[in-house]
Amino acid sequence: MKRLLNSIRRFLRYNLIRIKRLSGNPRALAGGISIGVLIGLTPTLPLHTPLIIGLALLTRTSVVAGIIVSWLVCNPLTFVPIYYISARIGNSVTPYNINFQKVQLLLEQLSAGDGFQASLNIIMSLGLETIVVLLVGGFVFSLPFSFLSYYLAIPFFRKRQEKKLKSITGAANTL
Repeated sequence: MKRLLNSIRRFLRYNLIRIKRLSGNPRALAGGISIGVLIGLTPTLPLHTPLIIGLALLTRTSVVAGIIVSWLVCNPLTFVPIYYISARIGNSVTPYNINFQKVQLLLEQLSAGDGFQASLNIIMSLGLETIVVLLVGGFVFSLPFSFLSYYLAIPFFRKRQEKKLKSITGAANTL
């Protein structure tokens, strides 16, 4: 158990350092963070990376920031709760209702790791009602976190940018 907690801490620390080291326009970086949270908290597991790349390119935001944050919010420890929360919310906001045994079966099949094509086949076999419930529930769940992450990330990246500029101008003044 202690080894697992150390691994989790190392994973978080490493990816937070990667986020701190990103450079670029603060709005573009914050947009990438927001897209990563939006997609990472939805039950679109085999499609996270292509969706993040597509949305980031469409909105001219940071693809790298989106992918890193998606890994942080959707990982082997969090994807089960994400699917359950999405199903609960989707059941309450759509006219459809799926049972949790179906979600549990989906999670077992996805976690088997049979590859991208197998994951897509599993999702397509669920039926339209299940897909609608999960997607609508996932987006309703992730949208507030996505907005929040954007507005928290902008000041963070602005401060980082100011710090970098000060260190560059300070180094130039000493020459």
